Amino acid sequence: MTSAAFDVLGIGNAIVDVISRADEAFLGRHGLVKGSMMLIDEARAETLYAAMGPGIEMSGGSCGNTMAGVASFGGKGAYIGKVRDDQLGGVFGHDLKATGVSFDTPRANSGPATARCLILVTPDAQRTMNTYLGACTGLGSADIDTTVVGAAQVTYVEGYLWDAPEAKKAVLKAFDAAHAAGRLVSITLSDSFCVDRYRDEFRDLLRNKVDILFGNESEIKSLYQVGTFEEAMEATRQEAKIAALTRSEKGSIVVKGGETYAVPAGAVAKVVDTTGAGDLYAAGFLFGYTHGKPLAECARLGGLAAAEIISHVGARPEQALRGLI
Repeated sequence: MTSAAFDVLGIGNAIVDVISRADEAFLGRHGLVKGSMMLIDEARAETLYAAMGPGIEMSGGSCGNTMAGVASFGGKGAYIGKVRDDQLGGVFGHDLKATGVSFDTPRANSGPATARCLILVTPDAQRTMNTYLGACTGLGSADIDTTVVGAAQVTYVEGYLWDAPEAKKAVLKAFDAAHAAGRLVSITLSDSFCVDRYRDEFRDLLRNKVDILFGNESEIKSLYQVGTFEEAMEATRQEAKIAALTRSEKGSIVVKGGETYAVPAGAVAKVVDTTGAGDLYAAGFLFGYTHGKPLAECARLGGLAAAEIISHVGARPEQALRGLI
């Protein structure tokens, strides 16, 4: 690739996570589907927060976690996302910049508060996410600095952005700017429920705009509405330029045309919290890709990062990922 100021530019929902442990009964009482991400309003957020047990507060957001991971590997990253000029907005900005990621999106001085995600971790380490988007919904085309887009090897976005019409417009502007500058674009499908909402749009993106796709087994099966991973993988092969498909403890599969690379999962002593596993897999893969690594090595780095993140509570690395290479 030609010289770039940034390896990866991430565009996502800027969210502060509140992580708490819960049992299956708690999920049942509150009508929550284990392993899903549900959008909630402010009133619902307040009700759930009041019912939750003690929590750990930390900056998150799917793409924000990925960018923190890229930086932890030693990569050069930038981020675009919307927060309010409130306490949580300050926390999010400070935490991301402290990892070494450039974050210069102007804060909103009116409107909804900074977004937060209430994450319930059950004893089997599955996470159930309840997200109040708040200020995220204010992300728009004006927040896309095309100079920054053109300075990044890859622009990476989360599928969750499709839940806000103005954010979707912003992403499409960024994609066009990236391609105009000879750069690449990448998207993660984010969640099988998200895929259900925007299946046709995501497939159109895959055929016409996206260079690198990320998705897990349930997401890719939902995208193609098939019953097996093998069917989904073959359908993906026909539409995606490059696809990195994760399968939890089974590792990941990378497909590119007729090429297939099966890579084992990274070793982990104990799974504590699966929050952020896909986010950090994308971080390792994109770090490897923007540093010229073969696709199988990109997947291996993704697996190493995912293994580190599921070994503790929270979706950002506790140790420098560059030390794992």
